[in-house]
Amino acid sequence: MSENRAITVNLGCRLNASETEAMANLAEEGGTAPVIVNTCAVTREAVRQSRQAIRRAAKQNPGRPVVVTGCAAELEPEAFEAMPEVARRIPNGRKLDPAAWKLPETAPVRPRSIDVRAPLAVQNGCDHRCTFCIIPYGRGDARSLPVAEACDRAMELVERGAKEIVLTGVDLTSWGPDLGEGLSLGHLVEALNDRLPDDIWIRLSSIDGAEIDDRLFRLMTGVERIAPYAHLSLQAGHDMILKRMKRRHSRQDAIDLCHRLRDARPGIAFGADLIAGFPTETEEMFKASLDLVAECDLAYVHVFPFSPRAGTPAARMPQLPRDVVKDRAARLRAAAGEALARHLDARTGRTAEVLIEEIKHGAPRGRLADFTDVHFATGTPLSPGDRVVARLGKQDGRHLVASAG
Repeated sequence: MSENRAITVNLGCRLNASETEAMANLAEEGGTAPVIVNTCAVTREAVRQSRQAIRRAAKQNPGRPVVVTGCAAELEPEAFEAMPEVARRIPNGRKLDPAAWKLPETAPVRPRSIDVRAPLAVQNGCDHRCTFCIIPYGRGDARSLPVAEACDRAMELVERGAKEIVLTGVDLTSWGPDLGEGLSLGHLVEALNDRLPDDIWIRLSSIDGAEIDDRLFRLMTGVERIAPYAHLSLQAGHDMILKRMKRRHSRQDAIDLCHRLRDARPGIAFGADLIAGFPTETEEMFKASLDLVAECDLAYVHVFPFSPRAGTPAARMPQLPRDVVKDRAARLRAAAGEALARHLDARTGRTAEVLIEEIKHGAPRGRLADFTDVHFATGTPLSPGDRVVARLGKQDGRHLVASAG
């Protein structure tokens, strides 16, 4: 541990990514440099992958203690504490407490490097109880980071090299009410827009369309530096399934929102989370989700095969055979692949500004403001954080190939 740097392994959502970075800083400032594994419990597969990541991390870093935290470790504490690779488990409620990471007589360390596209956790927990979701049981009720503190943290990220701030949370669009004063997410976005330097992009992570009020809608469609991309928590495309999920929007609500956003900001792109094989889902109901990809003109679709989580209402509903769930997930992924190809085709031949995020194997990679993934040829003289106007060329089904200038 002579380099005094924590090693991090992050699973799951963007909120986890933001918290993982914060925990690494706390560990180093407290004089420790463990392997930190931030687990995920969104599906049973995510829990399995969390255990696998712990074993792999311990094997690859002999001599370093492995500290686990996150939703899987919160919901199954005894199982994770019993793993021989785990030196310590830190509950979700303490993982951002400096005292949980502190050792006496510590020496200061230089700040960790920051990603060009830096997540900023401004919200945690959830007051809703969707019937399929276990996360509120691991994260607790909704809590919001105050405006002043959120702005200060965003400025710290900018001062350390971030060029884009990504607002994250378990239920991001529920930010505000617990702070009082009639606050909603739009107020926070307004404050960040006023405080951050003009060249810093602001991006929203996954949002619930039912919680987009007029203020937030105006900002998303009227402020250029707010990324023209909305990742929507849709989950399904049939009203009966949405009702059984205990979602707060209808199929038509989702379609209407996408049309309204695109009418107000023609260049906006959409992503969505969709679940395949929810209990009681018929082929007709599944077809409604399949059709929603085109009807909402989704570009990026995260497909989740339904995974029953013990303790949730959906786990007690009549389950579909696993082969049916897997088949529907595969068909939904195929539709998602076709949608992404259409999105990329529509951008070939254009010129657009790309924010360079990383250099991988000598080749710069970045994204357009609308989240389109762009790769440059090996050896192109660009660095992370550069903004370049690029000519967008061919696509390979996943990203565009571009040339600078």
